[in-house]
Amino acid sequence: MMPLRTWLKPLAGLLLASATCAALAAPQHALTLYDEPPKYPANFKHVDYVNPDAPKGGTFRKSTTGSFDSLNPFINKGVPAEGIEMTFDTLTRQTLDEPFTSYGLIAQKMEKAPDNSWVRFYLRPEAKFNDGHPIRAEDVVFTFDTLMKNGSPLYKGYYSDVDQAIAENPLQVKFTFKHNKNRELPLILGQLPVLPKHWWETRDFGKGNLEVPVGSGPYTITDIKPGRSIRYERNKDYWGKDLPINKGLYNFDAITVDYFRDNSVAFEALKAGQFDYWFEISAKNWASAYNAPAFTQGRLKKEEIRNHNPTGMQGFIFNLRKPMFQDVRVREALSLLFDFEWANKQLFSGAYSRTGSYFENSEMAAKELPSAEELAILEPLRGQIPDKVFTEVFKPNVTDASGMIRDQQRRAYQLLQDAGWRIVDDKMVDAQGKPVTIEFLLAQSEFERILLPYKRNLSDLGIDLQIRRVDTSQYLNRLRSRDFDMIVGSFPQSNSPGSEQREYWESSSYDKPGSRNFIGLKDPAIDQLTEDLIHADSRQSLINHARALDRVLQWGYYVIPNWHIKTWRVAYSHNIGHPAVTPLYDIGTETWWAKPDAAPVTPTKPTSESLEP
Repeated sequence: MMPLRTWLKPLAGLLLASATCAALAAPQHALTLYDEPPKYPANFKHVDYVNPDAPKGGTFRKSTTGSFDSLNPFINKGVPAEGIEMTFDTLTRQTLDEPFTSYGLIAQKMEKAPDNSWVRFYLRPEAKFNDGHPIRAEDVVFTFDTLMKNGSPLYKGYYSDVDQAIAENPLQVKFTFKHNKNRELPLILGQLPVLPKHWWETRDFGKGNLEVPVGSGPYTITDIKPGRSIRYERNKDYWGKDLPINKGLYNFDAITVDYFRDNSVAFEALKAGQFDYWFEISAKNWASAYNAPAFTQGRLKKEEIRNHNPTGMQGFIFNLRKPMFQDVRVREALSLLFDFEWANKQLFSGAYSRTGSYFENSEMAAKELPSAEELAILEPLRGQIPDKVFTEVFKPNVTDASGMIRDQQRRAYQLLQDAGWRIVDDKMVDAQGKPVTIEFLLAQSEFERILLPYKRNLSDLGIDLQIRRVDTSQYLNRLRSRDFDMIVGSFPQSNSPGSEQREYWESSSYDKPGSRNFIGLKDPAIDQLTEDLIHADSRQSLINHARALDRVLQWGYYVIPNWHIKTWRVAYSHNIGHPAVTPLYDIGTETWWAKPDAAPVTPTKPTSESLEP
């Protein structure tokens, strides 16, 4: 699960099953994946990682890069505004200190069938949209049906095992399932945002625009400068402000988001006091760029926060829809030419570790030879998956960090020759005799300095790598249309992977413009491994299936693995406070607050006129 089953029986059997379910099922305040007890009891006052007495007030100024042209984040059109998720609520909420437990939000109680064939949500009578209209079951059904019909293709994959949504009465919604094998389905249905039927039914849901929608969340949109900034203000009449699950959250009276051209421009604005929070992605900056007066004088603080999440896989992704990448030998060869050790030493100040697993930083990563349980999963697929899956542990190529990779280049050249590629007039040509040119599509300027050494290594073998940097809007459009050769991409993972894996790996997501099947996978063996993982019936089974899938993905050389770090690196203004206890699985900025006894930072002009947002 990320933050996106019933069979008809003979009548007698169905009546018996229904009676049994009625006897055993019971409404509860929380749902867990394997029916283990939740951390927080029904009478809990607040979660552990908040300050329940956090002061309310002040403004939290944030930034992002690019621009936006839509306030509808649920469709596959346009670029939605940063922070728009704060304006709507979901049926339940997952806490940030449990792997996979959901507590009621719009739903007061939840009830799932003992055989996992349905789930029922009991709505809070007091829940309402920010225009005062009550949230009712018909809104939930409308939302589900609309997202499945007109929403991003992501929803169709995420909720594909749902049969139908039924409004049993104004405060009661039941979802029936196509089968009972998807254990996480009751929980991920709780992630469903609830949209106002009365507002959306007179509008075109599939059209992205900047009309402010009616929401139900703790914040409302109060000011928009298209493509440049957006302002959210805390809804003083927010229906859920006194719920225990919300205690200590949403402390700022206002949250603003300013847009900048790129991160280097934004960082200068941070130092000039134009906003309050920064998430650092550059190891070079973290090592050397934080000696400015804003930090030495204490106006800005820097902090590393432990990250207990699986880091997943970030890498240079091959688009297998392109014929040049369909031979695994080509993909392996191109992987050999990326010198991570040199980059880590020269560009990252040694801050990173090489990623080797699609479930990195978790117990689901395949780091040893397969166990007997994993072999039992993989054996029926022998001949359809790489042979090395059964006998070897995958490890990315390692260099001596000198920048000289002659051995790797020789191995790469041999693999390319085996694939039918050859050198003609100092240029590499593919098996069809076409000169090899690879376009690397990029939206982040920070990656250019990383790709240039890789470009040189490819050039030594006569391969032309063209680094094509485009703006955010164009990048997203080309990503959705699969118009790229290679990109920097990621496949985020949670502690409980599930239905979202379909959008990463399965054939059904191959042609979906909004899916994260960037690789272009269309492999029946991977489809089966993915479905088996989703249907795992215990934690250990989930681990075994995740490792089995991991091995097949690793040996497919579908990406050139990048790197990871086990901390979040952040900087923030001195007048911003946060709880002493940090959530295990998130930075948790929604728990932060403005210190009443500390004056807000007065913005100054950035070092250059060009640095303004």
